Amino acid sequence: MPNALEVQGLTKSYGKKLACDHVSFTIGEGEIFGLMGMNGAGKTTILRMLATLLRPDEGDAIIAGHSIVKEPDKVRANICYLPDEAGAYRSMTGRNYLRFIAGLYFEDPKAQKECVLRGEEICGLGNALSFKINTYSRGMIRKLVLARTVMTKPRLAILDEPTSGLDVLNSLDIRKSIRRCADEYGTAFLLSSHHMQEVQTTADRGAIMKDGHFLAEGTPAELLERYQANTLEEVFERAVKGV
Repeated sequence: MPNALEVQGLTKSYGKKLACDHVSFTIGEGEIFGLMGMNGAGKTTILRMLATLLRPDEGDAIIAGHSIVKEPDKVRANICYLPDEAGAYRSMTGRNYLRFIAGLYFEDPKAQKECVLRGEEICGLGNALSFKINTYSRGMIRKLVLARTVMTKPRLAILDEPTSGLDVLNSLDIRKSIRRCADEYGTAFLLSSHHMQEVQTTADRGAIMKDGHFLAEGTPAELLERYQANTLEEVFERAVKGV
């Protein structure tokens, strides 16, 4: 399987604090990779470097064949980034918001229409798309912004805490949408999460981070076996505490 992302020794410091220390990993086409770690572990720093919002101090990453350091514009044409607190234009209806985003990516009216139809299907909001976004719940907004992130079929979708603050049912819907888009469109996903269960049930592979380093990497099954654990929560605890 070809790689959508190849990370090569990414390093980033904020003053004297080393947030990311020579991290390397790959993500294949249509693969979901989860970054797990406590606040300050370096997850968001990695996501922002890959989204070309931060420039690495050292190292590089290749996304769809393009360098985040040397070709950031070409990288941006192949990714979509969903920050933790992403919102939408609340005065728009959900459908008009999807149309607005599609117009930013495609000039051809037919391509725009196809993109919007994908977005409508992904978010699953039905008739609520005719309502203004200021009437939406947090879960509905999150489904809408996830849809606008992946409806353009990027090579890599970068998601920072995609289910943060959502209830169980909305979280399940988001996870199912991520899995479906990876399977149907071949989109690769890099997501960060505090929820180990989310990574265990959604991701193909993942890594546990602490202080800018990867402590462990592998499929959920591999991590469970390596640490003789029943859940990724137990894996996380043992990896972080070094037991």
